[in-house]
Amino acid sequence: MTVVGLTDTVRPLNADAGGASTATIVALVAHTRRVPSLRREAFAAELATIPPSAGSIVIHTCHRVEIYVAPNAFGDRPLPELPAGGERLEDVDAARHLISVACGLDSAVLGEDQILHQLRETIAERHGQLPLDPVLERLFQVTLRAGRRGHTFMSGPPRSLADVALDRIARNAGPLQDRTILVVGTGRMGRLAVFAASRRGAQVIVMNRTDERAVALADEVGGASIPFDTDDVLPQVDGAIVALSGTWRLGTRDAARLAERGTGVVDLSSPPSVSADLQAALGDRFVSVDDLALAPEAEPHDRLRRRLEGIVSEGGREYCQWLRTRAAVPAIQAMADTAEGHRREELDWLLRRLPDLPAEDRELIEQMTHRLVGGILHAPLAALNTDTSGDLERAARDLFGL
Repeated sequence: MTVVGLTDTVRPLNADAGGASTATIVALVAHTRRVPSLRREAFAAELATIPPSAGSIVIHTCHRVEIYVAPNAFGDRPLPELPAGGERLEDVDAARHLISVACGLDSAVLGEDQILHQLRETIAERHGQLPLDPVLERLFQVTLRAGRRGHTFMSGPPRSLADVALDRIARNAGPLQDRTILVVGTGRMGRLAVFAASRRGAQVIVMNRTDERAVALADEVGGASIPFDTDDVLPQVDGAIVALSGTWRLGTRDAARLAERGTGVVDLSSPPSVSADLQAALGDRFVSVDDLALAPEAEPHDRLRRRLEGIVSEGGREYCQWLRTRAAVPAIQAMADTAEGHRREELDWLLRRLPDLPAEDRELIEQMTHRLVGGILHAPLAALNTDTSGDLERAARDLFGL
């Protein structure tokens, strides 16, 4: 994906004495388009063994497993090994990628908002455990703000992966009005599937490991529920959406019925919840979560895409400028401290020579010295705060002997 207005001229953010790039932030990305589900989940399992630290954060959804790493988060240890097909992104590319994710540009559904919810939950959960490194904290602040702005451009009911799953079922079964759709699972994606099917006029049947949750969700749309762990209970359905963590333990007779009736089954789980035997029996009527990501949506979204890409560019520039100006903070502080030291010395020199000066006059003189120093430093400090090249920061250190 090419994002307008944000070019390679902003890299590298840092460089060593030999000119080699030294990344400020690194992202290791395993996405369904390049890394199959089983390899993604193995990567996720490896990341789960890493002790929590302020300098890293993991994003894990049905289509992606990603880790964002701040400088020195792993000390002398190497970064986790990427699975085949994974990508390593640095600095502006890492920032641009995460902002694209939040805006729905890197999703199976252009502009879908579920990923933004997942990012919010990830950062909220992390804040409840331990603070984030400022480099990562700022990145997620910029990202969530860009995502919220991007979603103001969406019109009509938001589409989710569940809508794409229903589209695939409709290819096989025809229009879903008055059709019967089975939804297995009552988590977030299961709920989305239930309500999306109901909006299309389908009759919904819900199955879940916890029967009470299946009954409650089915009641919300006037549907029905069936037990999870029994065989020979599945009525004739026109399509099924599976969204589980773990295996769908479908009985032998019910599995045979699904295969014999030509039912389309979409598995939104990662790794797949549908058994390999049932996948084989269904043939091309089985659709995995990876399959959905690999199939582009048919509707043109050129205008929306351009708007979202513009937001990604702005967010990327904002974050990269913050990273660069962050390097000037020590110089700014040193300049202010040096000026304050000189001000204090000169004021003390004056007051020692005027021991009988009234307290009110002493206060006026002190206020005047603060204003004088502040006025002199205002322009150089403001310039340092917007120094994107680092040239002014180096010049200030030379000129002021910092």
